[in-house]
Amino acid sequence: MSLSIVYTRAGVGIDAPLVTVETHLSNGLPALNIVGLPEAAVKESKDRVRSALINANFEFPARRITINLAPADLPKDGGRFDLPIALGILLASGQIQVNTIEQYEFMGELALSGELRPVNGILPASLSAKQAKRKLIVPIDNLAEAQLVGYEQAIGGNHLLEVCAFLQGQKRLKLEQRTKAQTIQLPQPDLIEVKGQYAAKRALEVAAAGRHNLFIL
Repeated sequence: MSLSIVYTRAGVGIDAPLVTVETHLSNGLPALNIVGLPEAAVKESKDRVRSALINANFEFPARRITINLAPADLPKDGGRFDLPIALGILLASGQIQVNTIEQYEFMGELALSGELRPVNGILPASLSAKQAKRKLIVPIDNLAEAQLVGYEQAIGGNHLLEVCAFLQGQKRLKLEQRTKAQTIQLPQPDLIEVKGQYAAKRALEVAAAGRHNLFIL
């Protein structure tokens, strides 16, 4: 199969619109082209992905590779597309076989060694993936943030090889439940501690009781 489809998310403010990474391998002079309104950091992913695949003992296909980030009119930035691009190349070249790829979404920047580095915008992406009924696979450093919308919503990995092994049923990735943060109640200021200033305290009490705005000169 020379065509693969992998899902990921872009970052637009507090929204995380779906991005489909379409990878096609064809005959011709070896080249890798990324289309779909990618910004500079996304265009540079071709070099990170190439080195990550080679250093992870995969073969970088000596073919004409076209990667389309759809929809084409949505700006894409950052290194979050490295992992889905790498997986798209592996799937299209037949180096990994995954029958459940449509059940997952992927985000993560790749180091040249194939290790996964954290990215921004994980929480909106995790929430959107949950609404789409897909699990999100992220770098391990992003796992706690991704799990804010649900313990089983996200899976974390340290390396490209770990993600590939998980998708092929050869290894389990980390699904550690985040520990609940302990709430520490600190002493709060109280108007009773203010000596005098009766008119000012009265104004504050009336504003608080009526939920009014207060402007202090």
